[in-house]
Amino acid sequence: MLILLPPSEGKTAPESGPPVDLDALAYPQLAKQRERLLRVVVNVSGTAPKRALERLGLSAGQGGELERNRALADAPAGPAARVYSGVLYERLRLAELPAAARERVLIASALWGVVRPDDRIPAYRLSIGADLPRVGPLAAYWRPALRKALPDDGLVIDMRSGPYAAAWKPRAADVVEVRAFTEQDGRRTVVSHMVKATRGDVARVLLEAAAPPAAPDAVADLVAASGREVELVRGRAGWTLDVIER
Repeated sequence: MLILLPPSEGKTAPESGPPVDLDALAYPQLAKQRERLLRVVVNVSGTAPKRALERLGLSAGQGGELERNRALADAPAGPAARVYSGVLYERLRLAELPAAARERVLIASALWGVVRPDDRIPAYRLSIGADLPRVGPLAAYWRPALRKALPDDGLVIDMRSGPYAAAWKPRAADVVEVRAFTEQDGRRTVVSHMVKATRGDVARVLLEAAAPPAAPDAVADLVAASGREVELVRGRAGWTLDVIER
């Protein structure tokens, strides 16, 4: 089983430590793409603020992130499991899980392509929707390299958002996406923001299991055994696990 997580928008900057070592990150065959993109992000962040924010896919209120981005090459790096924060990561508590469980996780990243939870990275701010000079749209930039580097077999639990999934989608693996709904009086409503909490809870259930599930129905059984109401639905592109709150 492999769990694909999105990055968090908010990040906790490490206070100390050596800077990122691109060759030490998971899938070192991505080092060339990482080095090129890091250089472009640093350079763009040093241009006129309004234009830089637009190119990086950031809002006007995120101007302070440009200073952080300009220092990325030399900024202290820490484990990705602690750098990424936000609702999903607060519920998952990834850094507390055993090393063997963390090895079953990949975190999507607009800047690094993907990282493992124990990979050491600095805090950064970059949208996967960015369109950068000499790089272009980031999902398209990463797609060929990720397709060559990443495994495409077994069971994949995909908790990424659509823009990150556009950078790489498993073709041969059994893919299970996780959705969240509320249901009242027979009417079911999609949960938007709090789906992150649901995905964090589901990921923890799966990673804490004595034996990792090997098939979609085993995923549904484990999550149901944790006390949640679930429905496993098969579609053309794979499976969805719907978690229902009443």
